[in-house]
Amino acid sequence: MNISSDTVIFDLDGTLIESEQIWGEVRKGFVTENGGHWVADAQSAMIGMRTAEWATYIQEKLGVALSPDDIAQRVVAIVVERLKEPPVLPGADAALKRLVRVFPLGLASSASLPVAKTVLAVTGWDRLFSVVVSADEVPRGKPAPDVYLRALELLNADAARTAAIEDSANGIRSGDAAGLSVIAIPNREFPPDAGALSLAARILANLDGLDEAVVRSVLRVPQSQGP
Repeated sequence: MNISSDTVIFDLDGTLIESEQIWGEVRKGFVTENGGHWVADAQSAMIGMRTAEWATYIQEKLGVALSPDDIAQRVVAIVVERLKEPPVLPGADAALKRLVRVFPLGLASSASLPVAKTVLAVTGWDRLFSVVVSADEVPRGKPAPDVYLRALELLNADAARTAAIEDSANGIRSGDAAGLSVIAIPNREFPPDAGALSLAARILANLDGLDEAVVRSVLRVPQSQGP
């Protein structure tokens, strides 16, 4: 297999699986069942947060009188169960299999490792990704660049020769802050704002349009310069 030194790093929730709605449903149900008060923009606010961050948000902002650790464990357990049959986005499997033929693939997800590993095992995508990084493994979640920087380090990849595939405002900002060229595929339920979209090197309507040519067109180091 002829693998180039160019690299692609994917987000998971909202990019490869239509799971932001599941996270929203589970969190809303948990909050209301445990004496909290859900607000309309709560799910949007939590997109990209590390587990400890969104669990603290649920405690402090949404009024659930449980410890963040307890909140996290209970919510993640429900989400893992829901994602044993993951809602794979149209074109996701085909896009991954197209790109893995020519690029090393990494995953940089805000989801906890149990959630990410559940999805990857069920879909068989665990065989396609060289590196999987959860934001729980780094100091800061998206929109900070930490999760992408860690993925770059593990892949031994150059940010200028790496594309990030993202759906959310915080994800786009994270990839851009890490120095990657971001290909945005906007989330339909939680669309990124215009400011975030302005940071994207390319905007696609769906995963069907994601191929080798699109990736190479956004990289900041031309292919002709070699590894």
